[in-house]
Amino acid sequence: MPETPAEHTDRSAVRSLLRLWPYVRPIRLRLFSAAFVAVLASCLGLVIPLVLKWMVDGPVAGRDPGGVWLGALYLLLLGLAEAGLFGLRRWLVARPLAGVEASMRADLYRHMQRLPVAFHDRWPSGQLLSRGTTDLTLLRMFLAFPLTFLFVNATTILVGFVILFDQAWSLGLVLLAPAVPLVILCSLFETKYSVAARGAQDQVGDLTTVVEESVLGIRIVKGFGRHRSQALAFHALSRRLRGTELVKARLLAGIWALITTLPELAIGAALVLGTVQVADGALSAGTLVAFLSTALALRWPVESIGFLLAMSQESATATERYFEVMDVAQERDADGDGRARVSDEPGMVFEGVEFRYPDADPASAPVLARVDLRVRPGETMALVGATGSGKTTLTALVPRLHEVTAGRITLDGEDIAGMARPRLRELVSVAFEEPTLFSATVGENVLMGAEGAGEEELRRALSVAQADFVHDLPHGLDTQVGEQGLSLSGGQRQRLALARAVVGRPRFLVLDDPLSALDVHTETRVEAALRQVLARTTAVVVAHRPSTVMLADRVALLSGGRISAVGTHQELLRTSAEYAWLMSGATEAGAGQGSSAAEDATAEEGSTR
Repeated sequence: MPETPAEHTDRSAVRSLLRLWPYVRPIRLRLFSAAFVAVLASCLGLVIPLVLKWMVDGPVAGRDPGGVWLGALYLLLLGLAEAGLFGLRRWLVARPLAGVEASMRADLYRHMQRLPVAFHDRWPSGQLLSRGTTDLTLLRMFLAFPLTFLFVNATTILVGFVILFDQAWSLGLVLLAPAVPLVILCSLFETKYSVAARGAQDQVGDLTTVVEESVLGIRIVKGFGRHRSQALAFHALSRRLRGTELVKARLLAGIWALITTLPELAIGAALVLGTVQVADGALSAGTLVAFLSTALALRWPVESIGFLLAMSQESATATERYFEVMDVAQERDADGDGRARVSDEPGMVFEGVEFRYPDADPASAPVLARVDLRVRPGETMALVGATGSGKTTLTALVPRLHEVTAGRITLDGEDIAGMARPRLRELVSVAFEEPTLFSATVGENVLMGAEGAGEEELRRALSVAQADFVHDLPHGLDTQVGEQGLSLSGGQRQRLALARAVVGRPRFLVLDDPLSALDVHTETRVEAALRQVLARTTAVVVAHRPSTVMLADRVALLSGGRISAVGTHQELLRTSAEYAWLMSGATEAGAGQGSSAAEDATAEEGSTR
């Protein structure tokens, strides 16, 4: 889970932002050029007071209209040059920084695809979405503006004070007096604002999660009339975020007021002292005008410090949040080609397999403890057990969605821990109990199960899964199924997921209760077609109903995290009281549903909800 804001208070914003260097390095020349151009433009603004000094002490004092018009021309040219240089700076950074943002977003997406399933189980999707959208936008804005202008404004202030001290060092000391309190105030502001900024960004992630869940679960919200409770949850998070944003606004308003007030008081004091010096003849009127004009030109660089520090702190926390995900270790993969055989035993073999979830209490019992099971080549093994016995977890270990804690799993004698994941997932195909479809066409969803599969494989897989309903959809195989496939019924989604699992003719097949959403008649047709596929592959099928068990050559009973019995369906009925009890419950449940099976079958086949 994301860390709390308090855990970040001792981290340096500079150290966090320096982690962006690998992304910035390819465009460093354009960034440095843009910074140089911005410094040049800003320093041109400091030339304007010098021109004013020349005009006041020269043409104005000498009543020379020609000189005044010449000075006005100089001022116009300086203004145009300054505007042109700032425009050039923006042009220099716009395109490359958009590329940096796109590169970081692509890296984040690619990295998340390679993170363990356990990571995605722990992290709310809204937190990941906010890191890939809001946070990266903040970082692009930081690189485009605050990063450059922190340097530009610091340089401008330094050059400006050199000019001020050259014109009147005593007045320069007056303007320099607020520097020490401003540094202290900015340091305090930075510490407090970083906590508030981190809190706000995490709360945006929480709010995104609630919105996403409400949209994806809109049928549940409407079906149970939970609009009010969802709205209350949303408003609670919104009020919390609003409160945090107000804290940020108060901090920013306070620092801005102080940064504005202290220099203004110093300028007022310098004006009074300078007027006295002009009256005494110790200072020329032109010098006083130039001094005050230079001081006023430095107002924006000084006043912008609070704004730039705020943006920098938000960007630093955005960088921390980005690298919180990027620093998570990816799934471990095999070194080398991973083809060394470790035994001569063919088929799918589980040897002393143990598993506990990474965030589980070390003192707690493992989910799976010493699982030993051998599935012969070409054999279909049904996996049966009570709810929570670890059936789904065991099947997830085969494609290495989770890593075994101890023991090993071999496929045709080869330890899967030594296989490269792409190769392993070409050998093993899976269909989960909860079928997930993507916002793509029917054909694209099915062909996702096998890279390079063609039209013939697609139609064969649809036939096996009894998914011929796709031809009655508005655009057939090119019909967009919508987000999560919610435009289809549960049984239709499950059949498409099954088609996706078999489209590549895998050597090993793992099916997690693949027929649970089908009515009796459709289930019978799917089983008949699926038997032909299972006859040519080695398969493990999680089963809850006798009809699914009948697809298997043998049955393994999982109890207490162990395989407690293996045999045919009939053998286990005779020898295992637990298995007989499980099957009797399934049979009774099936009998209770049988009366409406025909109606369900007719309704589902025509449904594209």
